[in-house]
Amino acid sequence: MNTVAALLGRILLALLFLVSGVNKLFAVNQTESLITGVGLPPNLALAVALFEIVGAIALILGFMTRLFAILFAGFSLLTILFFHHDFTDPMQATMALKNLAIAGGMLCLFAHSQMRWSYDSMVLTRRGERETRAAEERAREAELRAAKAEGRAEVRNEVVPGTVPAHPIPASTIGYVDTDGDGVPERRRRWWELR
Repeated sequence: MNTVAALLGRILLALLFLVSGVNKLFAVNQTESLITGVGLPPNLALAVALFEIVGAIALILGFMTRLFAILFAGFSLLTILFFHHDFTDPMQATMALKNLAIAGGMLCLFAHSQMRWSYDSMVLTRRGERETRAAEERAREAELRAAKAEGRAEVRNEVVPGTVPAHPIPASTIGYVDTDGDGVPERRRRWWELR
C-alpha cells in the first residue's frame, strides 16, 4: 500500500508541473509578459515551459527523480520569491503557501526517491544484483584457489599454513625414507652403521 501511495503522490506532484508547463507552452506571450513584469529576462518563458514538461515526465517515469525533485523544490521557492511575495494580499499568500507545500512535497520525494515502480529503483536493484554476483564470484574463486593450494600441498605431502593435512605424517616416520619401494619407510642409516 505504501508503494502505491508513493507512486500516486509522485505522479500527482508531476501532473501539477506538466499541466503548468503545457499551459505556458501554449501561451508563451502571456508567460513572457508575466516574467518581464517582475524584472526577469523575456526569453525564459519557453525554457521554463520545457523544463516543467520534461521534469514532470521524468518524475512520472521515476527517471532522475532526486535531481528533478530538488530542482522543482527550488523552482517553487523561487516562484514565491519573484511572483507571490506580497503576503498582505490573501490570494498571493495562498499561492505562496501552495508553492511552499509543493516544495515540501518535492523535498520528501528527494528524500525517498528510490521507490519501486521507477527507473531509478530498477537501476539501483540491478546494480545491487551485479555487486552480489561479483561478490559471490570472488568468494568462489577464493575457494578454488584454496582447494588448489591444498591439493598441491597434499601431493607434495606438505602442510599449508592454516590448514590440516588430509593424511598427517606420523612423527615416528620423520627422517625415514622408503628406499626399497615396499611402502614402508626405512630408517636412514648413520655413517657408522654402514660398515
